[in-house]
Amino acid sequence: MRMSVKQLRAFLAVAHTLNFAHASERLNLSQPALSLTIKGLEDVLGGPLLQRSTRKVALTQEGETFLPMARQLLADWDNVEEAMHQCFTLQRGKISVAAMPSFAANVLPEVLKAFRDRHAGINVTVHDVINEHVIEMVREGRVEMGIAFEPAPTHNLLFTPLGLDRFVAIVPKDSSLAGKKRLSWEELLTLDFITLQRPSAVRLMMEEELARSGRKLDVALESHQLVTVGRMVASGLGGSAVPALCETQMAALGAVCIPLDNPLIEKCIGVIHPGHTQLSKAARALLETLKDFYQPGQGARNTCGVA
Repeated sequence: MRMSVKQLRAFLAVAHTLNFAHASERLNLSQPALSLTIKGLEDVLGGPLLQRSTRKVALTQEGETFLPMARQLLADWDNVEEAMHQCFTLQRGKISVAAMPSFAANVLPEVLKAFRDRHAGINVTVHDVINEHVIEMVREGRVEMGIAFEPAPTHNLLFTPLGLDRFVAIVPKDSSLAGKKRLSWEELLTLDFITLQRPSAVRLMMEEELARSGRKLDVALESHQLVTVGRMVASGLGGSAVPALCETQMAALGAVCIPLDNPLIEKCIGVIHPGHTQLSKAARALLETLKDFYQPGQGARNTCGVA
């Protein structure tokens, strides 16, 4: 048998008042029930904690020794109880998220601003990594959730779709293509093509889709970061295609964004987490905020499915 929180509270009430009647009133407990609770604690610990007579109550030497420990134990218990209450009521907590750079840079700041306005006590750690590393970090349990393109079903991950994102062309402002309302891949590929290095998911999607339509992606320049690709395009080195969620960033770098089709390339973006675990309440709240604030660009649909 082990001591209980009820026994600790009873002992501290008696030790503070040195009066069973007053302690009973404080605890809203009858004196016989209080005596039994103290006796049960003494039995667990192995000896008397209180000296009782008809006129007074005093602590034994062992009771004096136990008193500061009992106070600390009860304080720790109350602190844990309060901390967990704050976690479940979203007053405090921690979330670790991995997000592909295009989403982390262009969408996540606005989402996190809305989330922090609602839940200022929740700490959020963001790992800005490429799509493949997002999936890896989630699968290995290094983050609670990830934001990425829909992974293959073999990864044993749960996927909550946020929406479809559609690829758009980016070209220099002084290009003859810059004034067009829409571009085909055939037109875009007349420019030197700039894109991300392998094993980028963005590059892989473009290569696979173009191969289906009998085209080959000839790459003139490549970089590890989309922002560098955007700067290269803006400086007149060539053209590229990027997810539409990067439009604002690309335009700020000086590139012109144009709808792109023939073939139309789009991919579902969403939240992933391991299939064998449940998201914390804080992570579920962030997921709901993502659903509220993420809006796919360039006419892409909010729901994933067949185009």
